[in-house]
Formats: sequence, C-alpha cells, structure tokens
Amino acid sequence: MGIGMRELIIILLVVLLVFGAKKLRTIGSDLGAAVKGFKKGLNDGDAEESARQLKQEADAEFPEAHAKAEAAKPQDRQA
Repeated sequence: MGIGMRELIIILLVVLLVFGAKKLRTIGSDLGAAVKGFKKGLNDGDAEESARQLKQEADAEFPEAHAKAEAAKPQDRQA
C-alpha cells in the first residue's frame, strides 16, 4: 500500500489550492537556497576539519618547527 500517482496528483492539487502558485514558487526557491546553504556549510566544515588534521599531523611530525613558530608569534600583553 504505497502512494500511487493518483494520490500524488490529488495531494499536489490540494497544496496548490491552499498555498497558491506564487507562494509555492517562493517556498521552492527558499527551500533550494536553504539546501544550498546547508551543503556549503557541510563543505566548509569538512575543509576546516581537513586543515586542522593536516596541521596536527605536521605538528606531530615536526615538533621543533611548531615550537619555533609559536615562539615567533607576537604575544598579547595585558596590563
């Protein structure tokens, strides 16, 4: 007992009557923008995670270089 083609058409007609064609277009574009933003956020998160992992691997492989880089950073002085 799945949803057949006839049921889908009836559901779409009811949604069209309730919301109207213009509102459905804006809902569709808003939903598309939300999905696009979600995918972009996932990709950005993956890129940050990859960069963090590469930095950790480099720090583990070359600890003396990491210590020199940390020592060369300007320190914030608090009075």
